[in-house]
Amino acid sequence: MNVSVTREGNDATLKISVSAAEVDKSFKQAVARIANQVRIPGFRPGKAPRNIIEMHYGKGAVKEEAFNICVNRAYQEAIEAEKLMPVSDPEVLDEKKAFESFEEGKDFETEVKVVLKPEPELGEYKGIHVEKKEASVSDEDVDKALEDLRNRGAKMVDTDDETVIEKGDFAIIDFAGTVDGEAFSGGEGKGYPLEVGSGSFIPGFEDQLIGLKKDDDTDVDVTFPESYFVPELAGKQAIFKVHIQAVKHKELPELNDEYIAKYTRYKTVAEAKEDYKKRMQEAAEREAKTEYENALIDTAVNNAKMEIPAVMIEDRITQMVEEIKLNLESRKMTLEQYMQYTGMDMAKLREAQREGAEKNVRTDLVLDAIAKAENIQVDMADVDAQLQSIADQNGARVEDVKTIIRKNNNMGLLLANILRHKAAHVILDNAK
Repeated sequence: MNVSVTREGNDATLKISVSAAEVDKSFKQAVARIANQVRIPGFRPGKAPRNIIEMHYGKGAVKEEAFNICVNRAYQEAIEAEKLMPVSDPEVLDEKKAFESFEEGKDFETEVKVVLKPEPELGEYKGIHVEKKEASVSDEDVDKALEDLRNRGAKMVDTDDETVIEKGDFAIIDFAGTVDGEAFSGGEGKGYPLEVGSGSFIPGFEDQLIGLKKDDDTDVDVTFPESYFVPELAGKQAIFKVHIQAVKHKELPELNDEYIAKYTRYKTVAEAKEDYKKRMQEAAEREAKTEYENALIDTAVNNAKMEIPAVMIEDRITQMVEEIKLNLESRKMTLEQYMQYTGMDMAKLREAQREGAEKNVRTDLVLDAIAKAENIQVDMADVDAQLQSIADQNGARVEDVKTIIRKNNNMGLLLANILRHKAAHVILDNAK
């Protein structure tokens, strides 16, 4: 077999020449494969001769199978010989003409087009400097966290009929919304306890309830944000007819040692404050570290030059949609239900993932290129450590994790992730 490769950017055309002997070998393999796959009366599986197979299924079926075998084998051998890394399925150019020229006893020549994994031109990835946010937690932050704890014990108490709504009150409301005079899904509710000033409803809705009292009716005029999660409602003006069933005040318990001891694992307010501040500081430091490391990697990625094939982004989008599906199923919801709830179709859902998919692909390509430039290797100790980490995170045994990875053919992905993790540490460990 002879191969010549012509590259144009990330596209490659492989001109493949196959000898007559290889063509004949493909026909023999095609006959054997069909014989094993079909049942012909009077013959055991795999034992029917070629003339009988052709009589039942036609010579064209044998030739088509032989053509696929020959082209696929030649393509795989060419990829290995030329050390190419395709990211798309191969496309036989002028396949009809190639098929017509494919005959037993004759040399065969065809051209196959494929998209190759790009090789980024790395920029600076060592000695990068980015600002690291200082992680600090103030006493005010701790007080706010404890106030949230206090709010958990809040009670709603009835008020008299003349009490007007103020911020912080709960308005028990019936509401029905319309857009352009038409009702819409999720726009109606009865007996809903709305904390006025909480910002849980559309901007402007809660403010228009201030000053009202029990049994009042009003029309609330609002506009959905442009970024609203239901695309059909984004940016639209809506009218809500609202009836006030009742007004209730929020009554907060006193935050004292007795309350803390009753509802938490602490004995005193001072003990709670001390532990809250310690844990909040640790969380802030973890967040600052993560932001800093992500900024370093993003800088290295942005310093590189590359052209990403569209097929890689589309494949990553497909992977991300599948991850969304699995996550929803773990919460007893289907992807179809999610799309119906959010007003999305598959095209909109895929488009929503595009920016993240492109960033993920770009980052992976740069980390792969750094691993190659630094001659980073993955050894069994790395694999064992990663398997143990996965097992610990999921409360599983290492052997069970290995079984699942092998069953799903994810060992290649595991090795790639370890390699990229080590490449990322080249960036992080050499940062200024």
